[in-house]
Amino acid sequence: MRIGLLTWAYPPEKSGLSRAACEIAHALAEAGHDVRVVTMDRTGRSSSDGVEVIGAAEDGWFARLRRWPGIGHLCGPAMVARTVRRLHAERPFDVIEATNWYAPGLWVALTGPAPLVTRNSTPVATSAAKPRTLRDRIDRWAAVTLEALSARASAGLISNTEAHGAKVAALYGTQPPGPGHAVIGLSLPPAIVDAGRAAPYPPGNDVLRLLFVGRNEPRKGTDALIGALPALAAEADAGTLPDFRLTMIGLHRQELDRLPPAALKRIDSYHRVEDDMLHASLAGADIVVAPSRYESFGLVYQEAMTFGRPIAACGEDPSARLFVGGSGAGLLADDCTADALGAILRRMLRDDDLRQALSTAARVAAGRFTRAGLAGETTAAYVAAVNGRSSAASSPGRPAPADMAS
Repeated sequence: MRIGLLTWAYPPEKSGLSRAACEIAHALAEAGHDVRVVTMDRTGRSSSDGVEVIGAAEDGWFARLRRWPGIGHLCGPAMVARTVRRLHAERPFDVIEATNWYAPGLWVALTGPAPLVTRNSTPVATSAAKPRTLRDRIDRWAAVTLEALSARASAGLISNTEAHGAKVAALYGTQPPGPGHAVIGLSLPPAIVDAGRAAPYPPGNDVLRLLFVGRNEPRKGTDALIGALPALAAEADAGTLPDFRLTMIGLHRQELDRLPPAALKRIDSYHRVEDDMLHASLAGADIVVAPSRYESFGLVYQEAMTFGRPIAACGEDPSARLFVGGSGAGLLADDCTADALGAILRRMLRDDDLRQALSTAARVAAGRFTRAGLAGETTAAYVAAVNGRSSAASSPGRPAPADMAS
């Protein structure tokens, strides 16, 4: 098939969405498909490992309008659509896939030139901070509404888990998982799989190492982790808890300034790291702390399990309940609060046998999702959409209120 993938960013840009887009593109290319990626983080064209990458960024009035609240959400998708039409004239697409994060495929879904399949990422309604100003409320309403419109106009939908698909269906008024709404998990790149399999556990640290990877936002539970640190640090200083250090990847150091010095001195923070350092950080961790309130899939859970690292997660997240709690690869806090997260971290820090048992379970659960499976299941969803056997919308009308996602 001749496939287009639409994304806001693509490696070397570092984000969960860019990594997911790259993995989908390479899985499909390895299966023999003609894959072109359209991304908004660059201009020009390049090719790598059988995948052509085309930048859709522009400097004209569309780019200036993108800064406006509400209407700005129409402009990025318009740039994407113009690039898609140009590429389609060169070599027609059979099918196009887009994430539903701020709906880069909106105009493609509405106007063609090929059927659009939407792979649902975490809805913006569950990720963005609650709006505090009129401008923010307008912007949020526009983002949620356009995501819903794009999903409902799609020829088919893909979600990473059943629970995520059900949440998207309730929020946007689309079909629940089933015909027309496939459930397909994401694979991991071979490099991280190989590095994980080669990493022993325990890593043999003199001081126990905790690792957090993610942005500083409420959905990722950074507030719970940061809130738990002062008490944990005080107990370690008093000798009632084993000594530990925390590596945080994805935060600026100044975002931690409100922590007391006793907690801050235990933290090594990095805004962005290359893959080699991420792999080394996973291999060197005794515990991966991933207290997300919601993940559409949770790549960090899959990465931690690949390395056999015990996971401290949050039971509020359905993906954590499925992948971490269901496999026994970690412990789940009852809720995403400093007290609840601190309680499971104390257990894990104090109990060597518990950490080893969780590591063993994580190794058993790893490797469930492969590139071959991702490509095969995705292609089947594409074929259904192209043949017109699916329709994303379950009923006409407006999307459900954004509050349903909270």
